[in-house]
Amino acid sequence: MGKRKKSSRKPQGPRKKEPLGTHNLSLARFISHFLAESAFTCLFCHHDKSVTVRMDRKEGVAQLFCKVCDQRYQSKVNHLTEPIDIYSEWIDAADAAERHATGSRPAAASSSRNAPAVNFGSDEE
Repeated sequence: MGKRKKSSRKPQGPRKKEPLGTHNLSLARFISHFLAESAFTCLFCHHDKSVTVRMDRKEGVAQLFCKVCDQRYQSKVNHLTEPIDIYSEWIDAADAAERHATGSRPAAASSSRNAPAVNFGSDEE
């Protein structure tokens, strides 16, 4: 059994050159798409595109921070992790912290009686 014969290919002409504006436009579109995916709305101050995610895959760490209210979050990453995953983890961690804080606080007393008035000192001297 011999080798398969390769199909002969027709000779190709010179490659088409892209106009200068087309390459720059596709690069700008790629950069804006990348930045759009890693800029999110803050949970605490509600500013749009103020939360940025920076991922260091070599170190295995992602950092999320808000430019307005300076909220920060740090998480471990792997080769499959995307910025939206870090943002989702931050939302889950904030919800868990809020549930923990409200769970450890004693419940407010609810009764039909009015609470006694608080006396901050007498006005008479």
